[in-house]
Amino acid sequence: MAKAQRDLVFAGYTNYFLWLEQANLGGALRRKAQAGCRVRFLIGDPDSPVTAAREEEEGVPLTLFTRIAVTLAELEKLRNVPGIEGRFESGHVNLSVFHFNDEMIITPILARRVGHDSPMMHLRRCQADGMFDRFAAHVEELWSRGRDIREAEHNAQA
Repeated sequence: MAKAQRDLVFAGYTNYFLWLEQANLGGALRRKAQAGCRVRFLIGDPDSPVTAAREEEEGVPLTLFTRIAVTLAELEKLRNVPGIEGRFESGHVNLSVFHFNDEMIITPILARRVGHDSPMMHLRRCQADGMFDRFAAHVEELWSRGRDIREAEHNAQA
């Protein structure tokens, strides 16, 4: 993440662990965005039936709804920073993709497991249309179908 200058994409269903593991993540993201890096968060829709079903399957005290709420609260602090965006999309409940320029961390979420109990793969872009590009295209498709977090907040308040 520290080396990325063009793209930071966090397409984890909750992304909550980022805020706990990375000291002053909000400040780092703000600096990245101000330097021209595109920062995007694709998170699960807390009101989606997919989220409810996955929450029931996981059966852990720290619910998906709560984990998503952590990310939403942190993104709210960055609301007015140009270049930082967030969208809801429930089509990635079983897959997390974290994209940093030409590197990617992918975690296929296993049945009845939470993310930290699942395997992780580190991909590097070595050729056009390889595995890296296919995962990047998958995330772009999900992003295009997602709805802006700010619009969702506005609609909830209306």
